[in-house]
Amino acid sequence: MSLVITQVKSSNGANGRQRDTLRSLGLRGIGKTVEREDSPQLRGMVHAVRHLVTVERGPGEARTGDERSEGE
Repeated sequence: MSLVITQVKSSNGANGRQRDTLRSLGLRGIGKTVEREDSPQLRGMVHAVRHLVTVERGPGEARTGDERSEGE
């Protein structure tokens, strides 16, 4: 599964570690979007800058475990 991460707020005023995290994610400015493969490490990075970004599922990703099969 992949995640689409978009920077929606400026990194001005954020501490240096948060700016470094945004750069590590590949985000260089407001409105920039990257698609990354989901992992625990990525989730931790996104959590650190959650107030500066939005996160969505990648295009065409099916939800797993949410759909119930017929006859249950």
